[in-house]
This record gives sequence, C-alpha cells and structure tokens, in this order.
Amino acid sequence: MNTLSETAPAFVEMAHQIVWASVATVDGNGRPRSRILHPIWQWDGEQLTGWIATGPTAVKRAHLKNSPYVSVNYWTPSHDTCVAECSAAWAFDDETRQLVWDLFLNGPEPVGYDPKIVPAWTSPTVAAFAVLKLIPWRLRVFPGSVLLGQGGQVLTWQATT
Repeated sequence: MNTLSETAPAFVEMAHQIVWASVATVDGNGRPRSRILHPIWQWDGEQLTGWIATGPTAVKRAHLKNSPYVSVNYWTPSHDTCVAECSAAWAFDDETRQLVWDLFLNGPEPVGYDPKIVPAWTSPTVAAFAVLKLIPWRLRVFPGSVLLGQGGQVLTWQATT
C-alpha cells in the first residue's frame, strides 16, 4: 500500500490527462448506474478533493441520497487507468459553485473549460448548475505500460477507517 502523498499526485496527473471519467452511483435497489462526467481534482499536499460540475438531476440526487458514494474510473486506449472511490456530497451554495466554476474556467488544458458551453449554465448561480464534492477513500493508479511488461508502477492508497 502506498501513501496518499505518493498516490494523489500521480492520480491527478493521469486523471487530468484523460479528462472524462465513468462515474457510478447506486440506486435504492442496489443497482449501479454509470455516466460520463468531467471531474477536476485539487491536491494541496495533504488532502485530495474532486469537484464535478453537473446538473442536479432527480436520478443523481436520489442515488446519492440512497448511498453518498461514487466510483470514478478513468481509462485510455493504452490501458492507463486510475480510479477514485469517494464519498460525494452536493454543494448548492453560491460560494462553492463560484469556486468550482472558476476552477474549470481557469483549469489547465485539457481538463479546463468554460462552463458556459453547457447551454443551461449561464452562470454559477443558476439552478441547473450544481457541484459534487468528492473526497476519496481509495485511489488506484495503473499505468498501461505495466500490462505490456514495459515497466511502471501501480500505486494504491486507502484511507484508514
């Protein structure tokens, strides 16, 4: 098992290069549902926090009310993969929504983008724009080069409970 300080920077680097992730939630009957979302991650040297700008749909709200956890999985055709298993919480306050809006607006390419490209998102304070805050409890970074026998290191971190 690796430390968070070893794993988090490698996770952020790979996740921000891949950009799009399959994010899974669980419904009230224990059935998973996945969708493609675009998280951005902040590593401050001690804490890793993920942010997803998204529409607060009835399905997402119901799933997270049932089970406030998500699995965030990134993959490339070269088989680079990284996964964050996280607690997830909605943020509807204007301060957090503005923070996340600005993170995406000023984010490095290719993960940064102007949120106004989503037609319903005219500003960070419209009802159609919400934020999911992600706090990982487990991370895994798996370079595809490991599968091909070309070296690389698999990193895994898990919070102590």
